[in-house]
Amino acid sequence: MLKKKPDRLFYRIKEVCEVTGLKPHVLRYWEQEFKNIRPIKSPKGHRLYRKSDLEAILTIKKLLYEDRFTIDGAKRYLSTRKNLMEEIKKELEEILKILKGWDQK
Repeated sequence: MLKKKPDRLFYRIKEVCEVTGLKPHVLRYWEQEFKNIRPIKSPKGHRLYRKSDLEAILTIKKLLYEDRFTIDGAKRYLSTRKNLMEEIKKELEEILKILKGWDQK
């Protein structure tokens, strides 16, 4: 059962394991496989995960465990989704420029 995410800047690997229900070795493996998970290291060498890492881990877990994606399939899905979001952002920026141009007329 997943615990509620505490609201923090950084999470230690033990906390991420508690929130996600994953084992530490799985998280370390996913760090190697997925670009979305990039914890920083503390001066003592401990992994410190950001909220964005935690969100990525939960998304990857859903893709692999619930949606039954392979690791390669999940990578492709995340890459495609990222590219789609970038395209949408560009289009929205263009629309905003057009609207600002109308506002100045």
